[in-house]
Amino acid sequence: GRAMGQAMRELTSMKPEDAVERLQEESRFDDRAAANLLNYLSDQIQATGTVPTDRTIVIERFRDQLGDWRLSVLTPFGARVHAPWALAARARMQERLDLEVQMIYTDDGFALRLPEADRAPDIDDLLLDPEEISELVTSQLHGSALFASRFRENAARALLLPRRRPGERTPLWQQRQRSHDLLQVASKHAEFPILIETYRECLTDVFDMDGLRELMDALRAREVRTVVVDTERASPFASTLVFDYIGQYMYEGDAPLAERRAQALTLDKELLAELLGTEELRELLDPRAIEALELELQGLLKERWPRDPDEAADLLRRLGDLTTDEAEARGIRGDWLDQLERERRAARVRIADEARWIAAEDAGRYRDALGVALPVGLPDAFLDRVDEPLASLLVRWARTHVPFFSSDPATRWRLPVREVENALRRLAGRGDIVAGEFRPGQAGREYCHPDVLRSLRRKSLAALRREVEPVPVEALGRFLPAWHGVGIQASGLDRLAEIVFQLQGCAIPASVLERDVLAVRMRDYRPQLLDQLISMGEVVWTGRGSLGNSDGRVALYLRSDAPRLFREPDERPTGDLHERLREHLINRGASFFRDLYYATGSTDEDAVLHALWDMVWAGEVTNDTFLPLRMLGPRTRHTPRRPVLRLGPPAAAGRWSLVGDLLRPAVSTTEHLHAMAGALLQRYGVLTREAALGENISGGFAALYPVLRAMEEAGKIRRGYFVDGLGGLQFALPGPVDRLRGSRDEESKVVALAATDPASPYGTTIPWPEHESRMARAAGAYVVLDGGELRLYLERGGRSLLTKGPVELSHLQALAGIAARVGKLEIQSIDGAAIKDSGLEATLREAGFGTTPKGVVLWPERRPVLA
Repeated sequence: GRAMGQAMRELTSMKPEDAVERLQEESRFDDRAAANLLNYLSDQIQATGTVPTDRTIVIERFRDQLGDWRLSVLTPFGARVHAPWALAARARMQERLDLEVQMIYTDDGFALRLPEADRAPDIDDLLLDPEEISELVTSQLHGSALFASRFRENAARALLLPRRRPGERTPLWQQRQRSHDLLQVASKHAEFPILIETYRECLTDVFDMDGLRELMDALRAREVRTVVVDTERASPFASTLVFDYIGQYMYEGDAPLAERRAQALTLDKELLAELLGTEELRELLDPRAIEALELELQGLLKERWPRDPDEAADLLRRLGDLTTDEAEARGIRGDWLDQLERERRAARVRIADEARWIAAEDAGRYRDALGVALPVGLPDAFLDRVDEPLASLLVRWARTHVPFFSSDPATRWRLPVREVENALRRLAGRGDIVAGEFRPGQAGREYCHPDVLRSLRRKSLAALRREVEPVPVEALGRFLPAWHGVGIQASGLDRLAEIVFQLQGCAIPASVLERDVLAVRMRDYRPQLLDQLISMGEVVWTGRGSLGNSDGRVALYLRSDAPRLFREPDERPTGDLHERLREHLINRGASFFRDLYYATGSTDEDAVLHALWDMVWAGEVTNDTFLPLRMLGPRTRHTPRRPVLRLGPPAAAGRWSLVGDLLRPAVSTTEHLHAMAGALLQRYGVLTREAALGENISGGFAALYPVLRAMEEAGKIRRGYFVDGLGGLQFALPGPVDRLRGSRDEESKVVALAATDPASPYGTTIPWPEHESRMARAAGAYVVLDGGELRLYLERGGRSLLTKGPVELSHLQALAGIAARVGKLEIQSIDGAAIKDSGLEATLREAGFGTTPKGVVLWPERRPVLA
């Protein structure tokens, strides 16, 4: 699948004649076959904008002839990955939408049909948590046609479907009917061997569960991207999926949905885990965490010792029977025990030929479970017969011990191991305790209370988090450009929307936003693409402060996310013109500049324009196109008044409106902070205090921290020490952490970025290196990174170049690539010295620069083409 996806990616990126030549040489295609294949790929690109590859998954949404929503997921990874993915996705959608979702899968992808759905399906339901996949697939497997087919084959091999007469063939419909009847009966018995074997065969032989988890991890780490396309009809790739629903529900039977789910819940997952060879918890649980939790549960920590007889009675009630020495080891003094005995709150009994103390409330339980002889004088209320006395003792044992074998309580109470084992199995079947293999270094079936297991997982993960070695700070310089997709070859509106999603709320100078930020993240960027998204109502922009008369910071938002991410300014520009503009926009709504100009009653067009831009940079006014920001230039108040009958100034093009009109419905502060935390995590992957402070969030990092902590406790994000030297407050999405660590071993790449690009960590997350000249995240400045380390810094205006460490030809070639963006690159000094004294003049010429009396210069047409 990966090889096929790679081939499609490479073929679509080639020139047609090169693709034909490759197909003929490597795959022995003739002219017609090659032309047919390339036309097929071309038709798919025309329909969806791209083709599914090893790095791209295409998701199509459209309505069929009946008006029902269809969802086609196109990938090259094969049916062994698509089948479990489709099952899990269907389970998620059925749970969320309360609909009976139909599905089909092939080697080319899978399709879902959502009958009577009133809105387009949510794509997030397809992007599954790798840790939840096994549970989702297992819960849905029982009701699938695949399971019924495999069960029929297994039952036939086991001679459970006998023929009526030897030597005669049984019709297929009869085999199916008998198999269906047998499956209905077998489903009521969790340990039925053929049932377990069918689960094992489907989950290991048929499905590629590991491959699906790897794909979900890659999607979460953005190593594989998704392209969502809404179409009127199925694309060429999806058309083969649309009509292939025959026979998918032949084996569903008449059982209601709740009964089918109940059948899945009765599956003996422990037995299935043994067959699958699962030892995940043995590998996960930390021995030191187990030891520490045992001390805590058993009350052996000195800080947890009781302080008076009342607390001693509570501890005895919680732990159960204790010898005098065991009680003293837990801080229970002997005179307290004597006092409790006199008050009939504790009793001294003999268990396993040993004197032990028990709480008076447990007297009847120990008598009925272990046959203990009780002392006289205990209250009658504590002597009533107890239901399932041994089970209640075992549940308490599980609550106060780490994972244990059935022989442990059997030995302590001198009971037959088989009796204890049977009681524990019944408790596990009811879900009161959990059975499995938990402790590292042990072998055999163990038992544990669910709460204890959760505590062990948390403590083990905390220990693992402490032990993970943080990456050097330079790794962040490698990770961020890749995380932002710098240099990616994707193009079109979908790719631009992805970029905007990642940059939402980030204040970037307008002069560099398109030229140096958007253009480096996609192929063939054109200003018309951004204008199209804005005019479609998909994207909005707001000002975030001026930078002189001809520039300012601007932030992009997806229209649907703007109410949660943007906050209206606390301070608004004041003045007569500002108030008149504000009043007109409130009463009339979106207006052209000429209408605004007339509404003010002013005769000074420039004054009105200045007032309007004051409101723009304050974040109060926006526009339905990005053109005014492109047309910014030096303005003066003292130019003569323009004639009334003429076009407005270029910096006033488009329709102006109040940003407040876009911020509906209103959201609470908590919703805003939660959305901001999610946006920052999407932008940086690994969010540090320094990165958050660089965003100038109202309330600073302190306002975000409670939200981030709650997200961590909910398991949505991780907290740890991922990057060395950046402090302990670091939060990350699960996928980026693995990608960040993997970046340490990646081949070094040279990349040139704008100094203000959020893909460059220098000046925010990572401090600027020491240098005689000052480096800053200034508009018009550029950095060149090699393997994440800063090598070159080109100051604003391009006249001065600062270096850090050895300078190689590849660094200067990356710098030369900037000439295509800025029009001309003229460098007059390096590290404060003349070019001829820098020792880099020859290397600069090799990189394509030409010499001038003042230094070196590079025009775009002379920029070298890098291999």
